[in-house]
Amino acid sequence: MKKTATTFRPYASLRLTASAALLALLAGCVAPGQPNDSTRGVPAGYTDWFDGGPQADIEGDDWSRIGRIQELVEVGQYDEAIERLEPLVARHLPPAYYEMAKLYDAGEGVERDPAEAARLYGKAIELPSPVLGNASLNLAKLYREGDGVERHDVLAYYLLDQAVNEGVERAEPMLAALLAEGGEGVGADPERARELYARAAERGDAQALQALAEAHGPGGWLPEEPERAMDYAQRYAAMLEEEAAAGDTNAMRQLAGLHAPDGLLGDQPERRRQWLVRAAEAGDEDALGQAGRAMMESDPQRGRELLEEAANRGDVDAMTQLGRLLLDPEVGPTQRVEAERWLTHAIEAGSVDAMVVLGAALIDEAGERSNLMGPDRLDGDTGNDATGSLADTAMRPSPDVRRGIELLERGAEQDDPLALAYLGDIYLGDELVPSQPYLAMEYLERGHELGHPWATEQLGAAYLEGRGVPADGRRAEELLREAAERGQSGALRLLGEAHLEGEVVPFHPSRGEELLQAAVEAGDASAMTTLGEAYLAGPLEEHPGRGLELLEQAAHQGDAYAMVVLGRAYREGQGLPQDLDAASRWLTRARDAGHASADEALTRLNRDRGAQGDIRALVEAAEDGHPGAMADLGRAFLHGEGVEQNREYARAWLERAANAGHAGARADFGEMLLDSDPQRGMQLLRGAADAGHQGARLALGRAYLTGEHGEVDAEQGLAYLRPAAEAGNPHAAQLLGQAYLEGKGVEADPDQAEEWLTRAVESGDLSSRANLGRVLLRGEDGMPQDVDRGLTLLQEAAEAGHAGAQATLGREYLRGELLERDSRRGADYLLQAAHQGHASARLALAEAYLSAHGLENANREQALLWLDEVMEGDSDIALETLHDLLSDDIAAAE
Repeated sequence: MKKTATTFRPYASLRLTASAALLALLAGCVAPGQPNDSTRGVPAGYTDWFDGGPQADIEGDDWSRIGRIQELVEVGQYDEAIERLEPLVARHLPPAYYEMAKLYDAGEGVERDPAEAARLYGKAIELPSPVLGNASLNLAKLYREGDGVERHDVLAYYLLDQAVNEGVERAEPMLAALLAEGGEGVGADPERARELYARAAERGDAQALQALAEAHGPGGWLPEEPERAMDYAQRYAAMLEEEAAAGDTNAMRQLAGLHAPDGLLGDQPERRRQWLVRAAEAGDEDALGQAGRAMMESDPQRGRELLEEAANRGDVDAMTQLGRLLLDPEVGPTQRVEAERWLTHAIEAGSVDAMVVLGAALIDEAGERSNLMGPDRLDGDTGNDATGSLADTAMRPSPDVRRGIELLERGAEQDDPLALAYLGDIYLGDELVPSQPYLAMEYLERGHELGHPWATEQLGAAYLEGRGVPADGRRAEELLREAAERGQSGALRLLGEAHLEGEVVPFHPSRGEELLQAAVEAGDASAMTTLGEAYLAGPLEEHPGRGLELLEQAAHQGDAYAMVVLGRAYREGQGLPQDLDAASRWLTRARDAGHASADEALTRLNRDRGAQGDIRALVEAAEDGHPGAMADLGRAFLHGEGVEQNREYARAWLERAANAGHAGARADFGEMLLDSDPQRGMQLLRGAADAGHQGARLALGRAYLTGEHGEVDAEQGLAYLRPAAEAGNPHAAQLLGQAYLEGKGVEADPDQAEEWLTRAVESGDLSSRANLGRVLLRGEDGMPQDVDRGLTLLQEAAEAGHAGAQATLGREYLRGELLERDSRRGADYLLQAAHQGHASARLALAEAYLSAHGLENANREQALLWLDEVMEGDSDIALETLHDLLSDDIAAAE
């Protein structure tokens, strides 16, 4: 490449080489806004560059020789130029050092050697000469950039200041840049930086115009002045446009940058695209890919054409972007094969971004397939089977998963933070590979240290859950807040949820609400769902209107779980009026959206409808395979509730539910079989009892004590009943009490009987209250008589509606033996019992009628029919007549 050398005027006037301020600094006096006390550490050997001294002795012929050497360099005759320079360098002429330094600096005629260039520039400025300013500037660049020498901002400052004092205008923007924000050992001096930039800007220096526009803009190092910033930016753009008009594609790309979202002229997408397209059409291959990316929104077809052209020309970034676009369903139909082809080319060219894009795409695609399989596996299957299938899949990663992980690991080896975040996510879960939390944490820690906010968010979540690390609420909150500050709305949601749960971080509902609301405002649909659910079901103060609004908003954005929450809320009437039709609509949408729990929720809904009398919904739920619905349908057929009683259908549905593992159905089906197939019936009851079903345990206890369906086994019977009775089950206590009272399966024991029956009474069992009351009143079965307590128990049971207690009291009041005779009260109790269908009470009333008419041997069936007519007619006169007809002797007969 042709270089233009600086032409020197041999007889130019000379300047002093160091200002008074600079000399003061070298002496250790630090001026404001200039290098701080660290300047005192500048090695003494460098002072020769700045201490002035006699001018170098350069003759007129020497300048002629230097001029000829410059001409040779301009035409590329480097060898001859170096040959002519060497004698002059040997004479220690500063211009010769300077010219030789430039050759080593640019690598012209020699291999580039910035260290040698720095040495020669240093020699060139040891004595004052006309090259002092330019040599100081070039040497400052090397020290500022650490090119061939150790970076040294203090030396760079001295050299640039010296160049400015020597009248080298090109040094002003460089010195201004150093002073704008300061450097290592150099204090910031914004005012002097502004002055230097302003002088350069007046001369039309593009770097100065750009710097001043940025300095006066938002966040700049000078006071914000929008009008002044725009003026500088427009002047800068005008200069670039002149260069662009002359065909400078770099100027065109810079103009495109001025119109970017963060550009100095503001976000103007169309202008940005125009300049990028012009640069691309002018042959700028870098601009070609940028133009393609910029046009994807306004003209996707043209944008893709430009990207393809750039990719075909070898633009690796364009290959990567093209591959990414072909995988994006929001841009158009995905083209996996074509995308993989371009990404593979980019990977072969060394693109880490392409490795990560393709690796992530392979993993995401595998994850989507896994998620789609979830609901299908759950249809008609148990959860255990589905879980097992997923676990099997995880243990055998597919070829795509293995390749995706390999690509991401290659990216991670080159410290790509997104690759590290992806790998952390993969190994924290267990859908695609076996979970390895500790390995995941290593990846996430590295991703976090490299500044990737998703890695930081996942790391915070791991500390919340205690996965791969001990749970640590303080560390979790610190990380999640950091991720949130960097735009991760999911971090806000996680922290908000944690404050609502109050397990790892303190329970703080109002703080949780605030964080979730911030996530909602950031557009996080999952946060909408969480906050909406909290308003309906707690722990936040009930706010059903806002909860419904948020859940519907999340659902309309495609959050399937929001649909499930809405369906469940309408089904259960949780925060919203119960509306099974609305529940059905939302749960159907959730199922269509692929949510794994929607089918189960819909089946539960149909079961609820069945419980409300919608037998068709119950049948649908049962046919969908819901064990509870099958059990409910079997009971409905067994008892004739909502359907015609049909023991055959009852048996079929209960058997299906039992085979599906429903403990209640096993108990019901087992009891059904006790009369026809006692062995299988007992087996089913044992299975239900082992599953914790209390009804089955009671049925088994009774069966073993009574021996009704096999041999008596008192030990087994007591083993089933006693724990339940001791735990407060009144029915178990009643069975034990009755067994000890009657001596069924165990030796009769009135004390034990009273103890267990009393426990049953205290637990609220009416039958035990009536039974114990009768026994105590009469002193039966070896129980000591206690009339007062017996009467109290019977009256309590009778008032609670127990027909047996009413019948006992009725007869006893008519007899007048244990209780004071009261025919009317006795008749009332018998009538109450008879109304409930109590057989002996009805018989006593019928016999009273026959006895009153001297018809003891008449047809009792006719008397019972008469009694039914009296009670159904609810005739006060008839009932009063019945009271009068009752005789002590006959009505008391049992």
